[in-house]
Amino acid sequence: MVGDRTEQQSSKDLERTKDLSLRRARPPAEVPGYELQHFLGSGAYGEVWIGVDTTTRRKVAIKFYLHQSGLDWSLLDRETEKLVFLAADRYVVQLLDVGWNANPPYYVMEYVENGSLDDYLQKSGPLSVSEAVELFREIAVGLQHAHGKGVLHCDIKPANILLDEDHKPRLADFGQSRLSSEQSPALGTLFFMAPEQASLAANPNPGWDVYALGALLYTMLTGKPPYRNDEVVDAIDASGDLPQRLEQYQALLKSSPPISADLALRGMLDRPLAEIVQRCLAHDPNDRYATIEQILDALRVRSRTRLRRPLMVLGVVGPLVLLCLMTIFAWRGYQQATDQSTDAIRRRAYESNRFAAFHIARRLEDEIKRYFEIATQEAGEPTFHERFHKVRRSESLKQIATLQPDATAFATLRSAFSENVDRLQLREYLNQRLQFYLRSDQEKGLQPRFASLFALDAAGTIVAVAYDNPAIRSQSVGKNFAYRTYFHGGPNDLSDKQIRPPEVSHIERSHLSAAFQSTTTRTWKIGISTPIFEHPDGSGKFTGVLVFTVRIGGFEFLGQEQPQQTETQTQPLDRFAVLIDGRRGDNAGVILQHPLQTGNSDDPDAPIQDTRQFEVSREQLNRIAQDWNYQYRDPLSAAEQAPDQQETWIAAIERVRLSASNTSSSAAGQVTDLIVMVQEKEGGAIDPVRQLGNQLVREGVLALLGMLLTVTLLWFVVLRLTVETRKNKRTPGPIEPPGHLPRATLITNSTERQTLRPQPELTEEGTS
Repeated sequence: MVGDRTEQQSSKDLERTKDLSLRRARPPAEVPGYELQHFLGSGAYGEVWIGVDTTTRRKVAIKFYLHQSGLDWSLLDRETEKLVFLAADRYVVQLLDVGWNANPPYYVMEYVENGSLDDYLQKSGPLSVSEAVELFREIAVGLQHAHGKGVLHCDIKPANILLDEDHKPRLADFGQSRLSSEQSPALGTLFFMAPEQASLAANPNPGWDVYALGALLYTMLTGKPPYRNDEVVDAIDASGDLPQRLEQYQALLKSSPPISADLALRGMLDRPLAEIVQRCLAHDPNDRYATIEQILDALRVRSRTRLRRPLMVLGVVGPLVLLCLMTIFAWRGYQQATDQSTDAIRRRAYESNRFAAFHIARRLEDEIKRYFEIATQEAGEPTFHERFHKVRRSESLKQIATLQPDATAFATLRSAFSENVDRLQLREYLNQRLQFYLRSDQEKGLQPRFASLFALDAAGTIVAVAYDNPAIRSQSVGKNFAYRTYFHGGPNDLSDKQIRPPEVSHIERSHLSAAFQSTTTRTWKIGISTPIFEHPDGSGKFTGVLVFTVRIGGFEFLGQEQPQQTETQTQPLDRFAVLIDGRRGDNAGVILQHPLQTGNSDDPDAPIQDTRQFEVSREQLNRIAQDWNYQYRDPLSAAEQAPDQQETWIAAIERVRLSASNTSSSAAGQVTDLIVMVQEKEGGAIDPVRQLGNQLVREGVLALLGMLLTVTLLWFVVLRLTVETRKNKRTPGPIEPPGHLPRATLITNSTERQTLRPQPELTEEGTS
C-alpha cells in the first residue's frame, strides 16, 4: 500500500518546512476551546497536532496550514462542504471546527486512533474473507449514506479509510468528492479508479465508487490492487503527459481479463462473493451494480444463502431416507410394473391419437368443404364469366387446340396467345381474387392456403394462371392438361398426355384432385377444381374448369406444428398429424402433408427442394387401424433431412369423408377418402416408464450405500451446524445507521493531499 504523493514545494517553502520541523515542541497557535497536547505529523502545507476539547475532554486532530503559498482553497472548501453534508454520520470522519480566518488557518477533525486501512494492511497482510467482507459491508453502508445525501466520494482507497478504536471503518479525505449534481471531473487513484473516471472530461457517477469498492475488497483479500504489476506501472509511466497516461490506464484495464476469475480459480472466494467482485470491477459501467444498495443486497443474499446451507442439507437427508425404503420395494416388483405400465401408456397414447385424428378429420372435412364453396362461388362470379368467355372464344386459342404441342407453329401461337389482351385481363382478375384470399388468411393469422388459381377451357387448355408469388412466370399457359385428375375427376392422372375430350370426360361438380407436381414450380400440390358452365347460375353447357391449388403442407389444421430449428440441427416433433391419400389408384397411401416434408415453396429463388413422394403401404394402414400395439415406422425415416426418425411410432388413423366428385366412368365406384394419421414417438411416450425403471435400479443401489452413510451424514450435519452457530455468535450482525450519534473526532493523514488538476504528474499511487 502506498499513500498519495504531494506536489513539490519551492526552495523557500522547503527551507521554511525544515525550520518548522525543528520547532515542533511548541504549537503554531492556540485554538479556542481546545488544548493542544503533542505534535502528530507534518506535510506539505503544515502540521497536525493532537488536542483535547476543553469541554468534553475528547481527543481531536487539529491541522494547521502554515504554508499557504500554492494552497488550493477551493479544494479545502469542497472537502469541508461535503463533510458538513455528512455531519453526524458515524461512517464518516467528522469535521468539528474550521478556522479559515485564523493565522495560521486550521480545521479540527475527529481523532481516529488506529490509523488507516492502508497501514493495517501493511502490518497484517491480506485479510481473511470474513474480516474483509465485514469491513467491506460497513464501508459500503457509509458510502450508501453519502450517496443518499448526494455526495460521491470519487477516491475510495485503503489510505482514505480510517479505523476507529472498535476497528470500524470511517470514510476520510473528501477532497476529490463531488455532489451528484456537479459536472466537473475528479481523478482518483490508479488501480482504484474506474476506467471511465480516468478522463479530464468525465462527469461524476456513482459507478466510480462502485468500482473503487470492488478494488478495495480485492486489495483486502490479496494485499495489492487489481491489475497492478510492474509491467503495467512501467507502461503508464512511459506514456507521456497526463492525458496520455489516462488513456494508457484505460486501455490496460479494458484489455485485462475479469479479475474475479483469477480469485475463483485460486479458491480464494466463494462464487457469490467472486461475482460481487467481478460486477464491481466490470470495465463497462452498465455491467456494474447501479447503486451501493445493490451491492449490500448481494451481500445479504450471500449471507442468507450461507446460513441456509445446513438446513438445505437436512432437507435432502429426509427424502433420501424415505427413498431408500421405497427402493427396496421397487426393486422386487419394478420389472413387472414396467411392462404393465408400458402397455397401458401405449394403449392410452393410441386412444389419445385416435381421438385427436377423429377431430382433425372432422375439421379437415369442414376446411375442404369451405374450399369447395370458395371454388364454386368464384366460378359463378359474373365478372369472371365475362372475361373467361372472351378468352375461350379467341381465335388463337381455337387454333392452339388444333395443333400438336411439338408442332413448329404451336410455340408461335402460344406466345401470341400469352400476350392476348383479354387473356391478360383474365389473369389480372384471377391474381386479384387470389391475393384477396391470401390477405384474408394473413389478417386471420393463418398460413396462406392457396398456391395458385387457374382456369382451363372445355378442352383442358390452361388459359390463365395466377400465383401467390407474382415473380413466378407460368410455363403452362396454352398447354393442355385434360389428363390431370382435376379436369377429368378420376383417381389418377392419365398416362396419355395427348388425350382430349371427348375421349376423356370432365368433372361435373367440385372435386379434390390427386397430388400432382407443378410443371412450373416443380412443387407438389393438390387441386380443388370446380366446373365452369355457360351461365353464372350454373346452367348451360360445360365451358371449362376453375382450379385452386393448395401446396402439400397447406392445410390449416395440419400445419400448426413444425420441427424446431437450432443453429446445428432440426429438433424433431414427438407428436404430429399426417395427411394421407386413401383413395384407390396409383396415389393410394401417398403422404400429402407431413411436418418434415419440404418442397412447399413457390419461390424461384428458394434453395433446391425435396420433391420426392413418400407412401404408407396398405398393409401398414390396415395394421394401424386394427392393432393398438403395432409399431409403425415412418416412411420419411429414409429422408436425408430426418435421420433421427428411424424409430417406431404409435399411430392412429381416421378417414376424411368426401362426396363423390362426378359420375365419369373412370371414377365410378371410387372411394373418395383422405386419411388423417396422428403419430406419436413411441420412445417419447414410454420413456418415462423406462426411466423410472432405470431410476429404481440406481436408487436401489444408492439405498444400500445411503443406509450405511445416513448416521455418519447426520452427525456431520450436526457438527457443521454447531460450528457455524459459534461463528455466527462471534460475527456482528448487519450494521444499521444509528438515529443519533454524539460528536465524533478524526485524525488526518500526516501527509496532506492537494486537489487534482491536469498539470501534475499521474502516478500509480494516485493523482495530485
